[in-house]
Amino acid sequence: MNAISSVVQQPANDEVDLAALFHSLWEQKRLIALVTALISMMAAAYAFLATPEYEVQSVLRPAAIKDLDALSRTGVYKLTPEQAMQRVGATLESYDTRLEFFRANQGLFEALRQPNRSLEQTFERFNQEAFKMLLPDSKKAGNLSSFVGIQLTYPQDVDGVALLNGLVEYSLQVERERIAADLAVVIQNRLNQLDAQMAAARASYEASKEAKIAKLLEADNLKRADLQDELKALRQQLKAQRDNRVAQLDEAIRIAKALGISKPATPSSLGEGERMAQGNVIRTEVNNQQIPLYFMGREALEAERNALLQRRSDDFTAPRIAQIAKELRLLANNRQIEVLNKRENEDLFLKDLATWRGEAARLRNLNVDVSSLKLVSIDQVALEPLHPIKPKKALILTLGLVLGGMLGLFIALLGNMLRRKPETLALAHTA
Repeated sequence: MNAISSVVQQPANDEVDLAALFHSLWEQKRLIALVTALISMMAAAYAFLATPEYEVQSVLRPAAIKDLDALSRTGVYKLTPEQAMQRVGATLESYDTRLEFFRANQGLFEALRQPNRSLEQTFERFNQEAFKMLLPDSKKAGNLSSFVGIQLTYPQDVDGVALLNGLVEYSLQVERERIAADLAVVIQNRLNQLDAQMAAARASYEASKEAKIAKLLEADNLKRADLQDELKALRQQLKAQRDNRVAQLDEAIRIAKALGISKPATPSSLGEGERMAQGNVIRTEVNNQQIPLYFMGREALEAERNALLQRRSDDFTAPRIAQIAKELRLLANNRQIEVLNKRENEDLFLKDLATWRGEAARLRNLNVDVSSLKLVSIDQVALEPLHPIKPKKALILTLGLVLGGMLGLFIALLGNMLRRKPETLALAHTA
């Protein structure tokens, strides 16, 4: 019977307990308020006493084509606006560039110094926590143009605006110096290539000229040797012909002496005796055969033989000998070789040399002012922020108030549970 009554009374006890709970919490409202106020004060202390942190950013976009036209007109160094922006972005992201900027501008980082850390250690932590690169999201189709940005989060005592703008300008200057160095190396390499081409052309010209002179000399020597051989053979031929003629004359003289022919005669007159002519006689003889040489008479034949024996040279008898002498005289001096050897400025005869010299002169006279080269367009410079990003006071105060209230309620509930436990045990013992 007692068990049934306890079961029936259980819902009523729960309602009484809930009401008692709220009553107990109301009685501990001062404790809840005190805890809430304490946590809120701690949150407020953090919100108002914590070092504020600010955030600035700078955004770079590709420069206009005209800004890089002076570099493109060199003809040896090509750099598009997108490539220039990517190079500047890589320089901004470079740890070495940031460290060099830190070493050159330590005054901007003076507030970050800590007693137990070196400057490099201080910069290492600041570099990891403060800088963030801003890049376009390739997954979003709404990006109308590419850009590169850098974001800086810094404490209140640091001049973040000067630091970030200085870093951007320093990176631009570093990249300009790199481009100037690259341009100088490219130009020098091109000049070295042109010098090598001109030297090779000169060497090739000298070799070709020497080869041409050698060919001309060889041709002259060969022709001279052929003419001298022809001259020698022709003189031997003429001498042989003269000796043959002398032998023929000797034979004809002997026959003429035997026949008693002293004066030129004919075959028909040879058989007639001397007789007195009673009038003028006109004799005509027609003979198709060659008259033998002894009919010239002994006197004429001896005169011819003596002349042949006294002859010292037969050159005048052959017109070809005079022609050979002329040709040999012309071969004594090759005017083409003389002209080749007397060239004073042989560069004038080199192919493409004028083009190479013109290009070399243009490269040496290039005057590109890289120091004023606009590599990127600064779309957004770092400006002094209007309010810090940390701490967020309203959020911290709200969280402090909520957490303080929750902690106060928890403490009140815990205290209520601890007080009710002995009473519950006593009632259970009595039952």
